Amino acid sequence: MSLSGVAVITAISGLFLQEIWISCLRRLRVGQVAKWYGPRGHTAKAGTPTMGGVVFLALSILALLLSPNRDIAAKELFGVWGLPWLAAAVGLFDDLLKYMRRSGEGFSSLHKFLWQIVAVLPWVIFLSLNLNISLWPGLHLQPLLVCPLLLFLTVGFLNAVNVTDGLDGLAAGSTAISFAVLLFCFRAPHAMLPAVVGLCAAGSFLWHNAYPARVFMGDVGAHFLGGLLMSATIQSGPIILIVPLGWLFGVEALSVIIQIISLRLWGRRVFRMSPLHHHFELLGWSETHIVVRFWIFHALGMALLFMLAHALFGPLPEVQGVTL
Repeated sequence: MSLSGVAVITAISGLFLQEIWISCLRRLRVGQVAKWYGPRGHTAKAGTPTMGGVVFLALSILALLLSPNRDIAAKELFGVWGLPWLAAAVGLFDDLLKYMRRSGEGFSSLHKFLWQIVAVLPWVIFLSLNLNISLWPGLHLQPLLVCPLLLFLTVGFLNAVNVTDGLDGLAAGSTAISFAVLLFCFRAPHAMLPAVVGLCAAGSFLWHNAYPARVFMGDVGAHFLGGLLMSATIQSGPIILIVPLGWLFGVEALSVIIQIISLRLWGRRVFRMSPLHHHFELLGWSETHIVVRFWIFHALGMALLFMLAHALFGPLPEVQGVTL
C-alpha cells in the first residue's frame, strides 16, 4: 500500500478507535484527577477520560502492517520505533499509577526521570553505534559524545512535550504542525512513516481533544508523540533540527526551569504560574485563544529558525537514516 493510503487509513482509524476507546475509558472510570496546585478553572476537567494516547500505539502498529516496506529489519525497526514505544511504556505506567491511586500524581519527579533514562538509554546506545549522527551539518560526533548529548536532549524533550500537554489541543496541535513540516519539507526515507503516523495520530486525536476536550492523551500519549518526533528528527538530519521542530516545547520547558530557579534563588515568581500557558490563563486569556496563539507562535518560530539555519548553514540538512 502507498504511503498516502497508509495515511488515510491511519487517520480514519484514529478517529474511530479513539471514539471506542473513550467509551471504554468511561466504563472503566479512567478519568483525569485535577491537581490541587493547578489553575482553578481546571477543576471542571476532572473526570474527563485520560490515557487516550494508548490509541497512538495501536495506530503505529497498524501503519507498520500496512507500510509498503513491511520487510523492515528488526534493528532498523528498533532504531526508528524503539524510542516512542519505550517512552510510551513509561508514560503508561505513570498513568496507571494515577488511576490506581485515584490521584493526579503518579511517579515522583525523580522516579519518572530515572525510568525515562532506563527507557531511553538502549535506543541512544543503539543509535550511537549504528548512525552517523551530526550536531549540525558537517559536524559529526563520536559515539562517546553522542550518548550523553542525545540522552540529555531526549529525556528533556519527553518532559517538554509532557508539560506542554496542559490545555485542550495544545500538545496535539503543536506536534501535528511539527510532523507536517517533517513530512512535507524533509521527506527523509526513514522518517516518512513516523511522520505520517505522528501527523495522523495527533490530528485524529485533536478531533476529540479540541476544547472542550472529550479525552486527554495522558503521559502515555505525550511520551509517545515526544519520542516519535525526536526519533523522526534524528532520522531526518542533524540533532540541531530538534530546536525549530520542538520550538514551542522548548519554550514551555524553559519557562518551568526559569520559574524554579527564580523561586529557589530569590523566592520570587517570574510567571504567575508555569508552564507558560498557565501564566496566560491567569492573565485572563481564554483557553482557545491561548492554544491557537501558541500554535501560531510555534509555526512562526519554526519558520524563523529554519530561515536562520538556512542563512548560517545553507540548504536544508542532509538526510541521515539508519545505516546498519
